[in-house]
Amino acid sequence: MTPVKLTNEAFAALGGPSLVYVRPVTGAEIIASTPVAALHHVELEPDQTLYAVHRADGERLAVMSDRDAAMAAALAHELAPVSVH
Repeated sequence: MTPVKLTNEAFAALGGPSLVYVRPVTGAEIIASTPVAALHHVELEPDQTLYAVHRADGERLAVMSDRDAAMAAALAHELAPVSVH
Protein backbone atom coordinates (compact mmCIF):
# COMPACT_ATOMS: atom_id res chain seq x y z
CA MET A 1 0.00 0.00 0.00
CA THR A 2 1.37 3.40 -0.98
CA PRO A 3 1.14 6.06 1.73
CA VAL A 4 -1.06 9.02 0.85
CA LYS A 5 0.23 12.53 1.52
CA LEU A 6 -2.42 15.01 2.55
CA THR A 7 -2.16 18.77 2.42
CA ASN A 8 -2.93 20.65 5.64
CA GLU A 9 -6.26 21.66 4.11
CA ALA A 10 -7.19 18.09 3.18
CA PHE A 11 -6.20 16.83 6.63
CA ALA A 12 -8.31 19.54 8.29
CA ALA A 13 -11.30 18.57 6.13
CA LEU A 14 -11.17 14.99 7.44
CA GLY A 15 -12.32 16.03 10.89
CA GLY A 16 -14.57 18.79 9.75
CA PRO A 17 -14.19 22.42 10.68
CA SER A 18 -15.14 21.90 14.33
CA LEU A 19 -12.47 19.32 15.22
CA VAL A 20 -9.59 20.70 17.31
CA TYR A 21 -6.83 19.01 19.24
CA VAL A 22 -5.42 19.89 22.64
CA ARG A 23 -1.79 19.14 23.39
CA PRO A 24 0.69 20.00 26.09
CA VAL A 25 3.31 22.61 25.17
CA THR A 26 6.15 24.17 27.14
CA GLY A 27 6.52 27.81 27.93
CA ALA A 28 9.69 27.71 25.83
CA GLU A 29 7.66 26.63 22.76
CA ILE A 30 5.24 29.50 23.24
CA ILE A 31 8.02 32.03 23.83
CA ALA A 32 9.85 30.86 20.69
CA SER A 33 6.79 31.00 18.43
CA THR A 34 5.09 34.18 19.66
CA PRO A 35 6.05 37.77 18.81
CA VAL A 36 7.67 39.52 21.78
CA ALA A 37 5.04 42.28 21.77
CA ALA A 38 2.27 39.72 22.29
CA LEU A 39 4.01 38.42 25.43
CA HIS A 40 4.54 41.86 26.99
CA HIS A 41 2.20 41.29 29.96
CA VAL A 42 2.54 37.51 30.17
CA GLU A 43 4.84 35.74 32.59
CA LEU A 44 6.00 32.36 31.30
CA GLU A 45 8.66 30.01 32.58
CA PRO A 46 10.43 28.02 29.84
CA ASP A 47 9.77 24.70 31.60
CA GLN A 48 6.13 25.52 32.42
CA THR A 49 3.54 23.14 30.92
CA LEU A 50 0.61 24.79 29.14
CA TYR A 51 -2.09 23.39 26.86
CA ALA A 52 -2.59 24.58 23.30
CA VAL A 53 -5.75 24.25 21.22
CA HIS A 54 -5.03 23.68 17.51
CA ARG A 55 -7.14 23.35 14.39
CA ALA A 56 -6.72 20.12 12.47
CA ASP A 57 -4.36 21.91 10.06
CA GLY A 58 -2.05 22.78 12.98
CA GLU A 59 -2.93 26.43 13.46
CA ARG A 60 -2.77 27.30 17.16
CA LEU A 61 -5.98 28.93 18.32
CA ALA A 62 -5.37 29.34 22.05
CA VAL A 63 -3.05 28.52 24.92
CA MET A 64 -4.43 27.81 28.36
CA SER A 65 -2.87 27.16 31.74
CA ASP A 66 -4.38 23.70 32.16
CA ARG A 67 -5.95 20.92 30.09
CA ASP A 68 -9.43 21.32 31.56
CA ALA A 69 -9.47 25.03 30.68
CA ALA A 70 -8.33 24.26 27.12
CA MET A 71 -11.05 21.63 26.68
CA ALA A 72 -13.69 23.94 28.20
CA ALA A 73 -12.65 26.82 25.93
CA ALA A 74 -12.97 24.60 22.86
CA LEU A 75 -16.40 23.36 23.95
CA ALA A 76 -17.54 26.92 24.74
CA HIS A 77 -16.77 27.83 21.13
CA GLU A 78 -18.74 24.82 19.86
CA LEU A 79 -15.62 22.92 18.84
CA ALA A 80 -14.99 19.18 19.25
CA PRO A 81 -11.72 18.79 21.21
CA VAL A 82 -9.55 15.67 21.23
CA SER A 83 -6.37 15.15 23.25
CA VAL A 84 -2.97 14.62 21.69
CA HIS A 85 -0.10 13.39 23.85
